[in-house]
Amino acid sequence: MGRIFWQFFFCSFFGFLFEITFARLVRHPKRDRKCHLVLPVCPVYGVGALAILLLPWQIKASPLLLYLSGALCATGVEWLLAVFYEKVAGVPFWDYKALPWNFQGRVCLIFSLIWGLMALPLVYWVEPWLSSRAALIPPAVTIPTALFYLGDAATSLFLLRRFGTEGLRWYDRFKPSEAR
Repeated sequence: MGRIFWQFFFCSFFGFLFEITFARLVRHPKRDRKCHLVLPVCPVYGVGALAILLLPWQIKASPLLLYLSGALCATGVEWLLAVFYEKVAGVPFWDYKALPWNFQGRVCLIFSLIWGLMALPLVYWVEPWLSSRAALIPPAVTIPTALFYLGDAATSLFLLRRFGTEGLRWYDRFKPSEAR
C-alpha cells in the first residue's frame, strides 16, 4: 500500500512541476497551479498515473496499446476530476473551451495525445525508478505523510468551497503588492 501512496504522491508532485513549467512556457496568466493549501501537488496527475499503472501487463507490454490506453485512462481521469472539482469543490481548475476538439472544456484531444505520450515513460522508466525508491521509505514515514496529505486535501477542499482558488493562495501575502 505504501508503494501506491508514494507513486500517487510523487506523480502528483511531478505533475505540479509539469504544470508550473508549462504555464510559464506558454506565458499563461495563472502560473501557480496549486491544488492544495500546503503541498505542491496536482492530484489529477497522481490519479491518472495510478490508472495507467493499473492497466493489465498485456497492454503495458505493447507501446502502441499503452499509448492508446494511457491516453484514454488519463483523459477519463481528467474528465472525472474536472467534474469533481467543479461540483464538489466549486471551482474549475482547467478549461479547454478555447482549444479545438474539446469535450465540455474538461478534456481535449491535444492533451489526450500528450497523456498517451506521457504514459510510455511513466510505465517503462518512471514507475520502476519510483517503485525502487518507494520500497526504501519505511512505514514510519509513509503513514504520517499520508495523514498529512489527507489533512491538506480536506483543508484544501474546505477552502476551495468557501473561497475558491484564492483560498489556497496564502503565499500572496508575502509578495510585493505590484506582483499580485
